[in-house]
Amino acid sequence: MEAQKPNSAPTVKPGSNVRGIKNAFLVIIACFVIAVLLFLFVFGHPSHFDAEGFDGASMWFAGEEHAKAHPIDLIGTIFKGGIIVPILQTLFLTVIVLSVERAIALKSAKGTGSIAKFVAEIKKCLAKNDIAAAQALCKKQKGSVAAVVSAALNRYEEMDRNTVLTKEQKIATLQKEVEEATAIEMPSLQQNLPIVATLTTLGTLVGLLGTVIGMIKSFQALSASGAPDSSELSTGISEALVNTAFGIATGAFAVISYNFYTNKIDNLTYAIDEIGFSIVQSFAATH
Repeated sequence: MEAQKPNSAPTVKPGSNVRGIKNAFLVIIACFVIAVLLFLFVFGHPSHFDAEGFDGASMWFAGEEHAKAHPIDLIGTIFKGGIIVPILQTLFLTVIVLSVERAIALKSAKGTGSIAKFVAEIKKCLAKNDIAAAQALCKKQKGSVAAVVSAALNRYEEMDRNTVLTKEQKIATLQKEVEEATAIEMPSLQQNLPIVATLTTLGTLVGLLGTVIGMIKSFQALSASGAPDSSELSTGISEALVNTAFGIATGAFAVISYNFYTNKIDNLTYAIDEIGFSIVQSFAATH
């Protein structure tokens, strides 16, 4: 009896070549630790206050001693902003780290050369029906766009050799390949951007919370019997203004970062769609 042929292994789609930080939670934890250390040992350093022996790290919970220490520069004023400051610093540092991470990731996704030039060269190769030259360009370019084009060209050659499927089925298969290859790359391109988008609002809201807390302290000092406590009043005002500044800075930087990288991702997506359409149209015109 004739031996049964083993079934061919299913095609396994490779993952995206774009590398980035997979667990943003660890980034947030690391930024929080750094922010607390900066708050206690840098912003709370005795050199920034007029109180002799004042140490932000050891005196933070000593309320009376903390209130008597008056800042002599901007760094000390930031320390007087209160416990909300390290939280805002954590958010701000997180935005910076994730923005740098996205810059590195999108640079690798772009590849080694100009995307516009790469698209034009691929179109020329398709016009000549020179698939080998197009594949060579993909290997040279690298990146997400080249990965999608390479996968589509591989399917192009496979459909070119196929004698079973109809032309319409081949075109549909080619279109599906482009969509699947794009779907593999897109999550890596957009990774961590939702967190940056969240921080655009969260930074402003946390800053507003610190502002409200500072204003409450200021009004408490004003409502005290007799002459208002100038130390409490200045502490409350400092807390309100410092948190407002940090909240606005965090939200503004996050908005700029999110829109900047979203625009870059859109440009890569447009390039992928343009080449994918060209590949399908080239196949339809030559078969």
